[in-house]
Amino acid sequence: MSSELLAWGRRTRFTAGLFLLFAALSGCASLVPQTMGLRDTWPAGVAVQTENTEVPFFPQQAYQCGPAALATTLVHAGAHVSPEELVKLVYLPGRQGSLQVEMLAAPRRYSIISYQLAPRFDALLQEVAKGNPVIVLQDIGVGPVTDWHYAVVVGFNYPAGELYLRSGETRRLAIPFTIFEYTWKKSDYWAMVTLPPSRIPATASEPDYLAALLAMERVGEPEAILLAYSRFLERWPGNVLASIGLANRHYALGALPEAEVVLRRAAARQPDSIPVLNNLAQVVSDLGRNDEALMLIEQAMPRAGSPFAATVTETRALILQRLGRSG
Repeated sequence: MSSELLAWGRRTRFTAGLFLLFAALSGCASLVPQTMGLRDTWPAGVAVQTENTEVPFFPQQAYQCGPAALATTLVHAGAHVSPEELVKLVYLPGRQGSLQVEMLAAPRRYSIISYQLAPRFDALLQEVAKGNPVIVLQDIGVGPVTDWHYAVVVGFNYPAGELYLRSGETRRLAIPFTIFEYTWKKSDYWAMVTLPPSRIPATASEPDYLAALLAMERVGEPEAILLAYSRFLERWPGNVLASIGLANRHYALGALPEAEVVLRRAAARQPDSIPVLNNLAQVVSDLGRNDEALMLIEQAMPRAGSPFAATVTETRALILQRLGRSG
C-alpha cells in the first residue's frame, strides 16, 4: 500500500475515533480535568479566541512529525531551516520518531531558545495568546494503540470549544478542547516553545528560563547570547548569575567598559557577591586601574574561605604583579 493511502487510512481511523471519544468525554470530567477547570476559571488577561495565521506550515513526511513541528516554530522565530535539515538532529529511525530531549536541544544550534512549558492548559493558552506557537506531544492512537505525535498549536476559540493546530498533513486542524486534552494528557501535558533571544516566553519563570538560556549559551552565537542575557536582566534585573553571564560575554568580545557597567550594577544589588567582586576587580585591572582593582579584590578576600577562594587568590596575585608588588 502506498504511503499516501496509509496516511489517509490513519487519518480516517483517527477521525472516526474522535467522534466516539468525544461522546465518551462529554460525560466524564475526570478524563479532561484541565478543560473542565477552564470552564470555571479562564486565565486572567487571555482573550477567549485568537489565531496566528502567519505561522508557517510544513506537511509531515512519514513518521517525521518532530522535524515538521520544529521547523514550524523555528522558522516563525526567524531561523532559516527546513524539516529535512532537522531530520538528522531530532529524528531517530529506530524509534520512527523524535524524543523530547532532542526537540529541546536542536533549536539551540540556531541560537533559538527552547523552553518547556509548565504542564498546564493555562500556560499553553497564555503562550498562544502572545503569538507564540506551541509544540505539543499527543498520543493520537485509537483504543489500545499508542501513536505519539507532535503538533503545533497556533490558536483557539473557546466559545466554539476548539483549538487550531498545524498537524501532520493538515494546515489547520480544528480539534475540541476535550479531545485535545485527552490526547495531550498522555504525554503528561508536554509542550515547548522556541523563541528568538530577543523574546521571553509569556509564562517563563526566572530559574527555568535561566537554565534554558545557559543551555543555548553552549552552542549559540555570541551576539544572540549577549542579547538573550540583556533581555533576561530587563525582566529580572537582580539575577547575579545572569549579570555575570552578560559581563562574561562582553568581556569575551573585548567590550571591557560594558562588562564593568554590568558588574557594577550587580555589585550595587549584591555587594557581598564574591564572583561579582572578583570579576569586577579583573575587569578594572584589565582597564589599567590596578589600585582600584586591588581595593575591590580585598573586599572579597575576607570571605575567601568559600569555594571561590582559589580564584580570588589568583586574581589578587595578578593585580599585585601588575602593581609590581609581591603577594
